[in-house]
Amino acid sequence: MYLFLPSLFYVIIQFFAPPIQFNYNFSSMASPNLSATAASSSASSAASSSVGSGSRQITDIRAPLWDHVTILEKPKPGGGNILWRCNYCPFSKSTSYTRVEAHLLQKLRQGIKTCPNVSFEMLSDMRREVEKCKELLERSKACTVSLPVAPSDNSKRTKRGPVSQLEKSWALQDRKHLDALIVRAMFSGGISFNFLRNPYFREAFAFACSRNLPSYTIPGYNRARESLLKQERRHIETLLESTKSTWPEKGVTICSDGWSDPQRRPIINFTAVSEKAPMFLRADNCEGEYKSKEYIAEKLRAIIDEVGRQNVVQIITDNAANCKGAGLLIEAENDHIFWTPCVVHTLNLAMKNICEPKLPRTPTDEDMQVWSRLEFINNVKVEATMIKNFIMNHGMRLSMFNEFSHLKLLSIAETRFASVVCMLKRFVEVKAALQHMVISDKWSIYKEDASTAQHVKEKILSDVWWGNVEYILRFTSPIYDMIRFADTDTPCLHLIYEMWDSMIEKVKKEIYLYEGKEPNEESDLYSVIHDILIARWTKGNNPLHCLAHSLNPRFYSNMWLQEGAGRLPPHKDKEISQMRMTCFKKFFRIPQELAAVKEEYARFSSCSEEFNDPDSIHDRWAVSPMTWWTNHGQSIPLLMSLAMKLLSQPASSSCCERNWSTYSFIHSVKRNALTPERAEDLVFVHSNLRHLSRRTDAYKKGETRMWDVGGDSFDSLSGVGLLEVADLSIDEPELQAVSFGLGDAEDEGVELEETGNEEEA
Repeated sequence: MYLFLPSLFYVIIQFFAPPIQFNYNFSSMASPNLSATAASSSASSAASSSVGSGSRQITDIRAPLWDHVTILEKPKPGGGNILWRCNYCPFSKSTSYTRVEAHLLQKLRQGIKTCPNVSFEMLSDMRREVEKCKELLERSKACTVSLPVAPSDNSKRTKRGPVSQLEKSWALQDRKHLDALIVRAMFSGGISFNFLRNPYFREAFAFACSRNLPSYTIPGYNRARESLLKQERRHIETLLESTKSTWPEKGVTICSDGWSDPQRRPIINFTAVSEKAPMFLRADNCEGEYKSKEYIAEKLRAIIDEVGRQNVVQIITDNAANCKGAGLLIEAENDHIFWTPCVVHTLNLAMKNICEPKLPRTPTDEDMQVWSRLEFINNVKVEATMIKNFIMNHGMRLSMFNEFSHLKLLSIAETRFASVVCMLKRFVEVKAALQHMVISDKWSIYKEDASTAQHVKEKILSDVWWGNVEYILRFTSPIYDMIRFADTDTPCLHLIYEMWDSMIEKVKKEIYLYEGKEPNEESDLYSVIHDILIARWTKGNNPLHCLAHSLNPRFYSNMWLQEGAGRLPPHKDKEISQMRMTCFKKFFRIPQELAAVKEEYARFSSCSEEFNDPDSIHDRWAVSPMTWWTNHGQSIPLLMSLAMKLLSQPASSSCCERNWSTYSFIHSVKRNALTPERAEDLVFVHSNLRHLSRRTDAYKKGETRMWDVGGDSFDSLSGVGLLEVADLSIDEPELQAVSFGLGDAEDEGVELEETGNEEEA
């Protein structure tokens, strides 16, 4: 899109420069004086041969559904309602055409009941008839509209009479002409309509309109990609200083991930995250280098020095062996820096083990037992994939599906987090459409690949199959919900330990409820899933999770302890206490400081001395952890400083994953000639401008509200879903609530991707 931005700003010159006369050649176009009646007559004759069934002629293309009712009484002269009776049911009423349309097209909440005798085939035919007539009517209207021309002087005005005061004040003709220039630049450059909501584009025009710049010319091609790009990067770096100033107090997490650009050059990007504020730092070109743990560790050392060694709390990468090795090298070199595996990757690997079990070449009895418990999940996944592929790969079947569903049955990449669950969720949403499709006459009439079509029909109509789908979604839902929550830049490091325990309990509850078992009984399926989740947690657990959990005041309150059976405060849990002490010894190497912080924690955890105050005890549950420490933590400075940093950190490297969507948007296949350095500058400016914009009030309201979310789907936020928007992040809960809070059917997130180099063990 950046290649076409100069054409957009060219309209500023066109507006402020002296008027230019445009001469259009209309010799090949219909006459603009063609009357609306003639055009309507022409379109009506065309409709008679192309709309409706058989050779039936449409009476009025403006209201084609009048042909499906019987007129009992015509309106009186001067207009009014018409008394009619439906041709398919006994219903009659005196209304306008709008109610006729609502009655026949099954539109709800329109003040009239729908026709019960209209079948799906009839409904589809009538909808096509209405759409065809609308299209013909639009064509007829287009013949009477001339193209926009340059504004003319008052002496050449075609309108009779003096110029009105309104026209003088608002320059209406000039405004219309400027609108035409703007959209013409967009159309010629293939720019999204959503770009008109871009606050920086709107700011550029607001600035131009408030200044007298008759001789201004837009930047040239080379100037824009050279000096101005560098200038903008320096400007963005200046604006980010306010965010960097919080790092000494709040700490910072460095996230890293790898990718390959359109020319297959390996790229490693680095992002700094602190208190829900991701900042893109750089993307290093690793072409010709072997990405060993030593090489990656060297890159991380440079980033740590740039950010400030004393500010870094943790490094988060995926679970690849070289990334893990590099993280452990950095952890061994620094007393206060931990390597933390990405929680989202860990959860996704657990989900894969459950939904896509694999048998080794030489399976043991234990492997066969696990496979037997999870085989039905894999079978459902394979059958759902088969149904999806059959419909997607046959044009006629796909056309039938689109007639019955407004949602798209799109393919889901295997590399997406929780890909199986995402696919099954979409199947449940389109269940009714799928069933209506396979029982329609068209499905049976179309004979291509009839045997597979019959098998697909049997599966879609099988209550047993749908029951398995819904059961799988019920017990995987807690894992999926935690993936969605952790796949954010929101500080959640202090919540992961408790969420993992709660997730396992919710999975158990759903399985036991379905199997009708008591809590003290054993379930073969749950035993297998429990072992998978515990094994993954053991690999992904980190002492920093336990320390952050220990510094959350909420987990010491009676309200939290009473919410679940068997809950213990962190200072009474053996595993947490051991991990916490490991962190204390790493952070505080001086014996006097270690003794002091242990004494501070003892007072904090036991609510003794100054923490025995009723306000302090009440606020542990009532306010956020950060607020509690700000209000009550001054008497324990060592522990407070540690808590302020840990409570501001994320638990995943998803900001780096999402940044590749930005990178591929800018450095696309069509723009593969960009050098890695220039692509990095563009990504730096693009990503950090979005970060800065989201902190403004204008991002939450008005024309520029959520300007970078949803693209052209913004007009209907209910249509913005997980499968339609590839680059939409769910890193802000408020964005998620606004975008997907219109119903459970659309309450999905953005595409969650993972790299292919993570461990599969």
